[in-house]
Amino acid sequence: MSFRQLTDDIFVTPQISTDDIAEAAKLGVTLIINNRPEDEAEDQTPGDAIERAARSAGMDYVAIPVTHSGFSQPQVEAMSAAMEKADGPVLAYCRSGTRSTLLWALAEASQGGDPDALTNIAAKAGYDITPVRPLMDMLKAQA
Repeated sequence: MSFRQLTDDIFVTPQISTDDIAEAAKLGVTLIINNRPEDEAEDQTPGDAIERAARSAGMDYVAIPVTHSGFSQPQVEAMSAAMEKADGPVLAYCRSGTRSTLLWALAEASQGGDPDALTNIAAKAGYDITPVRPLMDMLKAQA
């Protein structure tokens, strides 16, 4: 699995398996964030299996599922809180890594992050966050 690094403290990736936890541990990851709803696809590793493997490796785990219907304020707040309380690098995953990247950008904007800088960071990692740019601008203005 190739994790994409957004910042020193956040990696995103498509769906992981329990085998990927060892790679995350080598990178110093202390928190796994699952942004994928359970049973979204038949081939996905269940969140509880990822959670058990993460906790066995000494990592925290949190599920903040995002469906294709979009993002909500509670999800943005949960992502912000999870990243803030992490005591080391974070790995967030979903089906492709896109929803994790979008939610990261929204969480960062809600904490005062610059939307232009966040857009550039995501683009360097291969993710287009322009679909949530208006929401990022709004969250930044409210920060």
